Amino acid sequence: MTQVIKPKLIDENGRRLDGRGPTDLRPMKIEVSVLEKSDGSAYVELGKTKVYAAVYGPKEAHPKHLAIPDRAILNCRYHMTSFSTDERKILGMTRREIELSKVIREALESVVFLEEFPRSAIDVFIEVVQADGGTRTAGLTAASLALADAGIPMRGLIAAVAVGKVDGTIILDPSDIEDKYGEADMPIGIAPGSNTIVLLQLNGKMTKDEFKQGLELAQMGIQKIYQAQREALRRKYGASVTEV
Repeated sequence: MTQVIKPKLIDENGRRLDGRGPTDLRPMKIEVSVLEKSDGSAYVELGKTKVYAAVYGPKEAHPKHLAIPDRAILNCRYHMTSFSTDERKILGMTRREIELSKVIREALESVVFLEEFPRSAIDVFIEVVQADGGTRTAGLTAASLALADAGIPMRGLIAAVAVGKVDGTIILDPSDIEDKYGEADMPIGIAPGSNTIVLLQLNGKMTKDEFKQGLELAQMGIQKIYQAQREALRRKYGASVTEV
């Protein structure tokens, strides 16, 4: 059996493989209204992770017997393209994609005023075109922004990021190799306007103090992502953007 040799993820100077410090986000790019045929769309890039989100609706729910009398149905599909990873992904939806579609949908449902659109449906599509860690959080960030771009009433935007534990150090926004060889990974989504946690998962083990440190680090990173979301909306809509 071939022994897997774990790479050293943090050097003696506290720098990560890509040169970042433990509390640094990857270079970020966020845009809205990037897809012409959708009602709302967004693009989020964090390092080498690149994600599009598109929103269609509100529209009449089909088939009609699935319509809910007092609110809209929020459908969400998270999908990774076959060329998004180093090893070609199989076509179709995997169990992981189905699970993450559900996780992201539940987070979005916590901020969307679904009661404003009875018997309707809102469809959210998230497409990962390049994956290098943090795809679910980038997808949630993009989906929230696409809903805002579509003019869907919301309690506020959602910004999300992961924290990890590598070589015993808590880090912000882990890349794929850090996620793969680290001791823990904790994706977190927050609605900064109300300071409400809408997504929190933990893979691996952290002590109570490490969990607290990771949560505080995520909050710091999320504030930066949230400001980038707001700036993207302002570039598109100018002074008409209110507090979200």
